[in-house]
Amino acid sequence: MALNSLFLLPNRFCSSFPPICAVAGVPPISRSISPQTTPFPLRFSAHAAQSSGFPSVSALSSTATPETSSFTWDDAVRASQPEYAPGDSSDLSGFFEKIKFCNRGSLIGKSIFSPSRISVWFPGNVRRKFRCRKCDSNSFHSFVEHLKRFEEVFVIKDSSSHGARFGYCVTLHDKLGTPEERTAAVGEVIKCLVEEQEELIPGIQGELYPVTSLFGGRVYFSLERVAAPYFGIKAYGIHMNGFVESGDEKLLWVAKRSLVKPTYPGCWIILLPEDWFAPHGISCQENVVKECEEEAGIPQSISVKALLVGAVSYVDIDGDRFKRDVLFCYDLKLPESFVPKNQDGEVEGFNLMPVGSVAHIVRRTHFYKPNCSLVVIDFLFRHGYICPESLGYLDLLQSLRSGNCS
Repeated sequence: MALNSLFLLPNRFCSSFPPICAVAGVPPISRSISPQTTPFPLRFSAHAAQSSGFPSVSALSSTATPETSSFTWDDAVRASQPEYAPGDSSDLSGFFEKIKFCNRGSLIGKSIFSPSRISVWFPGNVRRKFRCRKCDSNSFHSFVEHLKRFEEVFVIKDSSSHGARFGYCVTLHDKLGTPEERTAAVGEVIKCLVEEQEELIPGIQGELYPVTSLFGGRVYFSLERVAAPYFGIKAYGIHMNGFVESGDEKLLWVAKRSLVKPTYPGCWIILLPEDWFAPHGISCQENVVKECEEEAGIPQSISVKALLVGAVSYVDIDGDRFKRDVLFCYDLKLPESFVPKNQDGEVEGFNLMPVGSVAHIVRRTHFYKPNCSLVVIDFLFRHGYICPESLGYLDLLQSLRSGNCS
């Protein structure tokens, strides 16, 4: 079995399979790795996670992702060999699979979400049906039905303009004339729904997110951040790759997400993955500087040099959520002597790895948080690790912006 066809998942999902070193013929590696014993330069921060055993291998569909993670830095060493050299025209299918996962159901999204409008335009989509987590798996309830009883907030009509394709048109009541009134009214609806059925919109945090029709545009109102995908509200984030140049080699800082995080615990992430960014009152660059200090202990004297290099976007239906995300991508060249240190407890540790090795890991495994994979793939394009001669080059490049970047 070729290593390129393997998908590494936690032991509890594939305990019947032998370890990767036995399957792929890779020599066993010590469970306690140091920079001196690895086949390529690795640098660990003081908080780098300790190895806890080898995961097993499964040839499961690449659309599967782990709920939790037990893979270690040791596993990365095995998964990343041989190194993915610049200009390598290897099969790009592994990259396509990562992008496909972030765009689940995007082709049918318009047929199962109702358009919502506020006055002339409400920038969101409300799902017509959602699966009730406390009910039988085959039982569905109309999300719109939950909103219908709040007649002082929502006006819901059969949509003659969209007919059977959508079924409903959801608007906010005309009497809610100001952003403040809309924010308060929608907030009370969400609070009421969650009090009645906590699992309807799980993870409420009390953080408001501005609702706009385009980036930097007029704010119609603010919405509980966690609830935004349930209404199809477009979200904007800031993701930054931190890299080091050592001679002729480029290396990327990789972080491992805390195991106590409610989503994607233990998965790998890029140096700065800010999925939600409120684009009002603070610029993107200012937010990068702020988050660099909070997430990785990067001082302002270094973080101000971060360069905006573009954006990636995707349209993803994840259960009851319709995610229309745009991620602004930044690159930050870091000094060789700098070692990041997490400040807020959301990261277990950091690791400095050759870009070629990271490319192999993204292509072959599900170690990375899905949307972080997209940002890494974008980095590989811009730094010449994917060449035009690779079959599917242009399609892959275009698919990094599958969502509407507005």
